[in-house]
Formats: sequence, C-alpha cells, structure tokens
Amino acid sequence: MEKIAVLGLGKVGSLAAELLNERGFQVTGLDNAVTDHDRPYQVKPVDVADVAALEAELAQVDGLLSCLPFHLNINVAKTAHAAGIHYFDLTEDVPTTKAIIELSKTSKGLMAPQCGLAPGFVGIVGADLISKFDDCRSCKMRVGALPQHPTGLMGYAFNWSPAGVVNEYLNDCEVIEEGTVKWVSAMEWVEKHVIGGVELEAFTTSGGLGTMCETYKDRVPNMDYKTMRYPGHVKLMNFFFHELLMRERRAEAEDILVNAKPPVKDDVVYVHVAAEGTTGGKLARKEFVRAYYPLDLAGQQRPAIAWTTASSVVAVIEMVREGTLPQQGFLKQEDIPMDALLNTPTGSAFAGGLV
Repeated sequence: MEKIAVLGLGKVGSLAAELLNERGFQVTGLDNAVTDHDRPYQVKPVDVADVAALEAELAQVDGLLSCLPFHLNINVAKTAHAAGIHYFDLTEDVPTTKAIIELSKTSKGLMAPQCGLAPGFVGIVGADLISKFDDCRSCKMRVGALPQHPTGLMGYAFNWSPAGVVNEYLNDCEVIEEGTVKWVSAMEWVEKHVIGGVELEAFTTSGGLGTMCETYKDRVPNMDYKTMRYPGHVKLMNFFFHELLMRERRAEAEDILVNAKPPVKDDVVYVHVAAEGTTGGKLARKEFVRAYYPLDLAGQQRPAIAWTTASSVVAVIEMVREGTLPQQGFLKQEDIPMDALLNTPTGSAFAGGLV
C-alpha cells in the first residue's frame, strides 16, 4: 500500500494526510470544499456523492482513509470494497460499523473502521491491559476531549464533529454487565474521576467500545465505555436534549451547540483505562492514565483531539503497509498490538502524556 486517498480535509483529515505524506505514502486529498491547494500532497475537488467520480479516483490508489461525517461512510466503504482496496475510517457509529463488517466478508482488501481515538486507540489500550491478566473481571475505558480552560456552565468546546458528539450523546450504548451484553441509555451511569488533580465526570456514550463487547463477552464479565467532561456537563446535556426535546431536532441541536461553544486551540485529551483481574491467583488493578496536549506535528501546532485521532489511524495504516496487520477482511481495534503501534513513527507520540 503506497498510494492512499484521504477523504475529508478538515483538521483531522488534513493532519492525517500530512502525516501519511511524511511517512512516504503517495497521498491524494479528496474534498469538494477545499480551496487551498498549497499542500505537500495532491488535492482534488471530488464530490463523494458522485459515485462515478469517486470510483475513478479509487481506481488509482491502494487504500482509502475516510475522515468524513459518519453518515457518509457506508457508501464510501461500498465504493472502496468494489475497488478492492484497503478501507479505513474514524467512525463511532454502530450501524456503519455493522455494514462494514458485512462488506469485509467478501473484501479483497482490509476493512478497518473505528481507527480514531474512541473507538480506536482506547480499545487498543484496553485489550493490552486485559491481556496482562490470567482472568480479567472488568475493563473500564474513559476518554475526554476538553478545553484546557473551560468557561460557562457547560465547560466544553466543540473541537470534534458536532454531528459525532450528538450521535454519541443520544444513541444507546453497548456494555457487558455481569457477563451479559446489553444496551443502556446514553448520558447515564454518571461517576466521578480525578486525573492529575482535575475533577471530571464520566457517563455512558455510544460507540466507544467498537467491537469489544462481541470479542470479550465470554471472557470479561464487566466492560463499558464512558466520555469524560467537566462536572455539571451531563446534567445540562440531558436537559437540552431530553427536556427541551432537542433530540428530535439533531441538525438544529448541532448548530446551536457549536455556535455557543466553538473550537479552541488549547485543548486536552484525557485517557483513563482500568482493568482488574487475577494473575497467579492474586487480584490486581492495572491502569493507563494520560493527559495529551497540543503537539507540533507536520510543521505546526495541532490540537490534542486532532493529533491523537490522526496519529492513531496513521499508525494503523503504517502497520498494514509493513505487514504487521492483516491485509484482508475486518480489523478489530482490539487485535492491534499496543507495543507495535507505539513502535511506529507516528504512534510513538502516544508514549508521552504521563500524568
């Protein structure tokens, strides 16, 4: 895999394209809205809804990375499948992933959705901790992408896709509880966390576990994923979506929220993964706790949410090129070796962030 197309050149897509270019890939960026073509890789104004135009572009590459909104990924994945090339995306959307799993059963290339931060990197960490026990009784995964200097009651800034945030706040969440896979409501099971002296609250959100419930349903009796925010956030969001009925007007909700809390440059990504179990008959708890801040990458400073998301997927693509990962079928994030990811030039950025 030497030639790769990157669809969607927002903050994450642009950075991913630049990192791939630095790693020696021949990158083509596809984005109908981009007017700035002064980049170190080729950019083409392709409308992804134009199937014929997309097919023509994919016939010239070995792989595709979609950094598009989740609702566009199924059709893009179908086109990549028909072209027989590798497919990667960042989606947290469960129906999208299920559709891609079906495509992977007959794919000529690798189908690898969920390669971002959560799902993605957090699942790789979780699987690594689980593997350290003879018998693991629980694995709890938490991620928070937040402004370093929160203001207002919400204490938030939309550095990530507003559509993705709304999707994960409203869709049901898959968990394993006492050995049973079940679905629970989003923005529930609220708990307190303290990382480096910073108090946070965590609550259920959709999609963060990826395929882990299916993988571990007979091995880890308790598993869940939660999003972390500053205290008071979840109460306001429940009021906004459920009491004001904005859950019925998702597009309008996105506009209201991002207008009220636009992106900031000074952000932080908190990752807290904890697993408990026995080793040699002794009960133990293992944790991975990090605070990731903006980094200088590809010639400029990048927000934490942008570089953690882009670095995760680029590291996976590097591993596929090198033959460390499968070349066909469906790739589960929990099957990606943590040490191998950290040993890639891009994935090595995750070695920092110690609290």
